[in-house]
Amino acid sequence: MTETISWGILNYAFAVYLAPMQAELGWSRGDMTGAFSLALLLAGLTAIPVGRWLDRHGPRLLMTVGSIAATLLVVAWSRVSSLDQLYLVWAAIGLTMAATLYDPAFATATRWFERQRVRALTAITLIAGFASTIFIPLAGWLVQVEGWRQSLVTLAIILAIGTIAPHALLLRRRPEDLGLHPDGEPMLQLQRHSEPDRPPGMPVGQALRHVSFRWLVVAFWLATLSTIAVGVHILPYLQDRGYDATFAASVTGLIGAMQVLARLLLAPFGNRANPRLLAASMLALQPLSLAVLLLVRTTPGIFLFVVLFGAQRGLSTLARPALLAELYGRAEYASIAGVLQFAISLAQAAAPVGEPVFWALAVISALAVVAILPAREKPGELQSQT
Repeated sequence: MTETISWGILNYAFAVYLAPMQAELGWSRGDMTGAFSLALLLAGLTAIPVGRWLDRHGPRLLMTVGSIAATLLVVAWSRVSSLDQLYLVWAAIGLTMAATLYDPAFATATRWFERQRVRALTAITLIAGFASTIFIPLAGWLVQVEGWRQSLVTLAIILAIGTIAPHALLLRRRPEDLGLHPDGEPMLQLQRHSEPDRPPGMPVGQALRHVSFRWLVVAFWLATLSTIAVGVHILPYLQDRGYDATFAASVTGLIGAMQVLARLLLAPFGNRANPRLLAASMLALQPLSLAVLLLVRTTPGIFLFVVLFGAQRGLSTLARPALLAELYGRAEYASIAGVLQFAISLAQAAAPVGEPVFWALAVISALAVVAILPAREKPGELQSQT
């Protein structure tokens, strides 16, 4: 629930406010979306310190303070009167994104689950996948009823009620703090009174030096670059092929729906899903979907692209945390994931223009599949611990 609310308000709602802010304040949409891009960049750049904090102290304080700060910043957003203020507010919101969105939630799930890990990650992303479905229409309705400034205050209230108390009251660092093993299994009485063992896993420095991690960075960086660029260019590309704006927009919406559907179909098999196979399948679907888009130049071909690309996006959110935990364990998962997220965030800076971009992305996606192959073997020192 908290991820759905946080994603809906801190990420998806922004687009709803571009038109009313432009009408009142006269800013260009390009200038305003720059503030959102800055937030995303800062969220990625702060992933490393956030990961270290999560490994050392757990999620409760970080996510609680992040939710409080996010609430206050959404209220501050409702009061902006200059472009500088908008950028300042959204730069700070970017820091709260790092503290409240998927990365800390995934780190928590990884600490608490082993056999049920993929199912837990699927549950988080499945529910949060409806964030845009819920909050884009809700924000649009609130803008019509209350005006854009007051509607942001209303969203801030929803954010506060839906996230602060759950984060403060329900989150714990690790299952051992409650006398449990991962997956909720009770500890023996003797284990309850002894110092909990360090969770199995590779230290972050050792993981970063391992060749498998370097290949993971390459694979996920290339895959992220392709995903972001497709999101930017799919609408103008379809319009250049002769489709109207309404059809092009509906294709984008269907990609989001397929993303949720892919997670829904995976949910019953979560316990049996192999993280390495999941990552390889996700990466393989990307060049396949782009090849379909480019070579099958018909409307049915576009819908086949939607199915394949949407499924790839849905699986990609699950594949990264599941594979990291599988390869490097849960001892310093958040720190390792933070380094990977930092590297991946740099992919947001690149996006070529025009139809040739999709041919380039198809090649890049294929290279990502090749790059994941050397990373599929679990590091030997971690194998000996499991």
